[in-house]
Amino acid sequence: MQIYKVGGAVRDRLLGIAVTDIDRVVVGATTEEMLAKGFRPVGADFPVFLHPKTGEEYALARTERKSGRGYGGFTFHASPDVTLEEDLIRRDLTINAMAEDDQQNLTDPYHGQRDLEARVLRHVSPAFAEDPLRVLRVARFAARYAELGFTVAPETLDLMRQLSESGELQALTAERSWKEISRALMENQPQVFIQVLRTCGALKELMPEVDALFGIPQPATHHPEIDTGIHTLSVLQQAAQHKQPLTVRWACLLHDLGKGLTPEEQWPRHIAHESKGLKLIKAVNERFKAPRDCQELALLVGEYHTHGHRALELKPSTLLELLQSFDVYRRPQRFEEFIAACEMDARGRKGLEQTSYPQADYLRGAATAARSVAVQPLLEQGFKGPELGEAIKRERLKALKAYKEGASA
Repeated sequence: MQIYKVGGAVRDRLLGIAVTDIDRVVVGATTEEMLAKGFRPVGADFPVFLHPKTGEEYALARTERKSGRGYGGFTFHASPDVTLEEDLIRRDLTINAMAEDDQQNLTDPYHGQRDLEARVLRHVSPAFAEDPLRVLRVARFAARYAELGFTVAPETLDLMRQLSESGELQALTAERSWKEISRALMENQPQVFIQVLRTCGALKELMPEVDALFGIPQPATHHPEIDTGIHTLSVLQQAAQHKQPLTVRWACLLHDLGKGLTPEEQWPRHIAHESKGLKLIKAVNERFKAPRDCQELALLVGEYHTHGHRALELKPSTLLELLQSFDVYRRPQRFEEFIAACEMDARGRKGLEQTSYPQADYLRGAATAARSVAVQPLLEQGFKGPELGEAIKRERLKALKAYKEGASA
């Protein structure tokens, strides 16, 4: 029995990056031997075991063969005669197909170290094209390591393009796709993830609503970058630079989908794109079964982001409606994330990345003013039921009028 560290642990150590997850592969062992040593089995599809003391995962060396469509369409074979090289060749990229023993002796049959030094993401074997999930994984790695200068090898992009055109991406489950998408959006350069998917034709298959934004112009006075798709990438990049959470990044990606529905004769204006885009945002949300908080914020940002930009001009009654829509009294964090998404949208414009966004503090102040209205005095005046609701609304409107006057004084 021989045990090796494999994959990301080896890759990141060689890159000088902190190693978080350690995967181990066991060569020359049987399930019975692992159980006899106290390992606990957890793998349903193939033999994976938890170490009796550390709880870390150990997988038996295995080979795999394509047997059906999609990510799950594989049969696995694990036995003591499967070599380390045979286990490594089934992996996606050369930089993930290296192994090392406890003395850090490297086993690198597919030249992963060479590709690390060349900053290239390259597939290990033609079997790469058998798993559609790898299109998303490679795009995610491109986003993760873009800052280090990594690019996708042309021949790997070709295979990704073939996979995109084959219809295999449609066989991916919503859960698997969302896992890759959400992880990619939380990388330092999430816009690279979208760019790579678009380059290989996968964006058109997975998110045609986002792909459709490229080539659609916006007014140069507001958007010096003009292209709506480029703007979307810039907004996503700003969200990453400002360390925004996943909810905000997802909303940033989808906020302008309505512009893809604007008739060409109306370009570069996009009248009512906010409301028009809601059905598209909803469709993307449902396609990937995004978490509820991501879905809700994306829809609210899509509908109200221009309200955010015009916050200083809004009438107190419109401002109150906005606050009500976000339920700022019970869910203040969601409104804070909306403000963040609006600010990223404003900064995601060519040459305006450092522009101040006074709307943010103004909206926060408005929310504080509305929340400051006390309910108890109204109860003491005898208001109850629907009348109480109307009385609270009147007092909040009064507070917002005073706030607006004070802010403009």
